[in-house]
Amino acid sequence: MKKWTLTTKALRDYALSRGLDFLGVANIERFAGAPERMHPASLFPEARSVIVVGRRIVRGGWRGIEEGTHWPSYTHFCYHGLLNTYFIPLPLYETACFIEDHGYEAVPHYPGVPETQPPIDPLRPGGVPHEVQMQMRIAATAAGVGEIGWSKVFLTKRFGPRQRLAAILTDLELEPDPLVEPNSICKLDMACVRGCPDAIPHIRDGKTVEIQIEDKTYRWADVDMGRCTLAYHGGDPRTSPFIPKSLPGYRFDVTAQHVSEETAYKFCWPMSKNSWRVTAEHPSGYSIEGHAYLSHWGVAGSYGIGGSRGCMRSCMHYLEQHGHVEQTFKGGPFIHRPRWALDAAGRPLPERDD
Repeated sequence: MKKWTLTTKALRDYALSRGLDFLGVANIERFAGAPERMHPASLFPEARSVIVVGRRIVRGGWRGIEEGTHWPSYTHFCYHGLLNTYFIPLPLYETACFIEDHGYEAVPHYPGVPETQPPIDPLRPGGVPHEVQMQMRIAATAAGVGEIGWSKVFLTKRFGPRQRLAAILTDLELEPDPLVEPNSICKLDMACVRGCPDAIPHIRDGKTVEIQIEDKTYRWADVDMGRCTLAYHGGDPRTSPFIPKSLPGYRFDVTAQHVSEETAYKFCWPMSKNSWRVTAEHPSGYSIEGHAYLSHWGVAGSYGIGGSRGCMRSCMHYLEQHGHVEQTFKGGPFIHRPRWALDAAGRPLPERDD
């Protein structure tokens, strides 16, 4: 097939016409210094450009969790649905086809979990070990889409923390988009820390991760991913109102835990699995009833019990409140009422403002 000229603008116009909200481009040189098993060239050695696309998370998808009344909408529409079933896969595929129709190879790429890889031998002598996972938020920063906020959540000027990301690697050489200035979106206000159940260190603790892209340095908190995963995926009784009903007397202090992200997943996932032993007294088997219900709206382990209380909801509210995000709402900033919270035994605490 003849190779026609395809520009960054033409590609962006096409992707947005298919329903994506944004597209940014990084040249391969911006990944200098990336670990081998996170480098785009380890996935596609001929790659010349990394294209990062995304769609917004609907703000109202969090409303039920924020009010403490309804959980499925976030998992179905804003977490599992966006990434795995509906809203990103089809336009990502169509954009990849558009590139290949112009004679260039297109390698779609989704974020993987976890973001670190165990030591294994390469399949090809002298090659890179398999299970390569490009760090999607770093790729999006390199593509000029936005920046990584203090909480490690990716931020854009238009939506704040409200988006999911995917990428395409290609041998098409495209003009890269300009980088976003560090801390031009994240203001280091620590709203994420105040709203999070103990996973995000405060800036004064000095626990940071730092990367260099061209002449810019990006820095964010070294998040405790074990605690984060326990809270988000349902292992923390402070963020899951479903635990006390299924496990009366359960006591689990997440602040005392020092576990890996992988270990936290292994702890949380069985809570969504229905046991074969279903009885009248245990209609959901021996899973956590609300967790098992949510797994029907996503996949086991990918349900958002915690609903990103600090890193997304508190951050979003702060950015809206102070005019740091472009999309605004007639009802004002996101948090309208004092916030609900639970103690380590899952009992309601007095309402509070973060």
